Amino acid sequence: MAFPSAIIPANEPQRMAAVRRYEILDTPGDGSFDRVTAIAARVFNVPISIISIVDNDRIWFKSHHGLDVPQIGREAGLCASAILKNEPHILSDASKDIRSLANPLVAGDFGLRFYAGVPLTTSDGYNLGTLCVIDKEPRPITPEQIEDLKDLAAMVMDQLEFRLSALRTLAKADKALEQAKLLAREIDHRVMNSLQFVSAMLRLEGKGAGDTASPHLEAAASRVEAVARVHRHFHLEDDIAQVAALTYLGRLCEDLSGILGVPVEVDGEHDFLPTTSIQSVGLIVNELVTNAAKHGAGKITVTYKPVETGRELTVCDQGEGLPIGFDLARSRRGLGMKIVDVLAKQLGGAVAARPNPSGTGACFAVTFH
Repeated sequence: MAFPSAIIPANEPQRMAAVRRYEILDTPGDGSFDRVTAIAARVFNVPISIISIVDNDRIWFKSHHGLDVPQIGREAGLCASAILKNEPHILSDASKDIRSLANPLVAGDFGLRFYAGVPLTTSDGYNLGTLCVIDKEPRPITPEQIEDLKDLAAMVMDQLEFRLSALRTLAKADKALEQAKLLAREIDHRVMNSLQFVSAMLRLEGKGAGDTASPHLEAAASRVEAVARVHRHFHLEDDIAQVAALTYLGRLCEDLSGILGVPVEVDGEHDFLPTTSIQSVGLIVNELVTNAAKHGAGKITVTYKPVETGRELTVCDQGEGLPIGFDLARSRRGLGMKIVDVLAKQLGGAVAARPNPSGTGACFAVTFH
């Protein structure tokens, strides 16, 4: 929209860049600004006080005491004229002032007569808008009152500068957090690649080893690969502080299902796991699911849920189930179950065995904090 050159500052492109820099346009109401306009109206004993920001084609009101309108067109607003200079813009009787005779707010039904506006000037010299007081009756204004209005305008700018500083601090914090996330992902990626390399080397050595050493090297390779798998699925997370438990377990178990060739279903309740627990939880699931695929039958179900004592992770199969009188503490356990027991203790928990509630198969449950 074209406006008369008389109300467009010479530095308009730079001024508008400053307006955008403060990110104030169309923001919600703010009590700190509303208090300033209330004080200004009370000090000057006028019905209307406004904090305005002059946009490209409108004058937007950050605070409008005594007026319900949130904005007006730029051409009609006296604030558009007030930002042309750095001095206060004073109209004691707008109906007799040559600068405002034709203004629709003066000549129209609104009947504006008194206007005193002080530019809101940035530290680098750009006028964003004004703090103004308005009345429908003409009135004089003293030098002391003008100084009061200037002080109140300075308070508005202090608030705008404080707000801008806070926005920049938040932006820096967001950038630092994003950099931390990228660094964490890069570390995990490198760890995962190193673990996969070690696993591949162990398998290569196992091929040339004897009948005694080869199975042990293969088992070691599988467990190193399991650690890599835990890292790979954690690497997909956006949050470096906590992980959605079911989402993470779903990805991990989908991978395990493809490797083991058995269906693995994940169920439970939504919860978040701290990333400090992820490696232990992932390795527990890897061992229990692998054990269920080896010794059980049918579908494997992994259930996770918060409980009164903390969290519970259960892996169930549909095989023959546990022998009558089975006692996990006294049973002869393989390396996998010993690993699960150690990891559960690291999480401040314990592992237990019980029949599958569905009637067929066995369940191993790990409760932890």
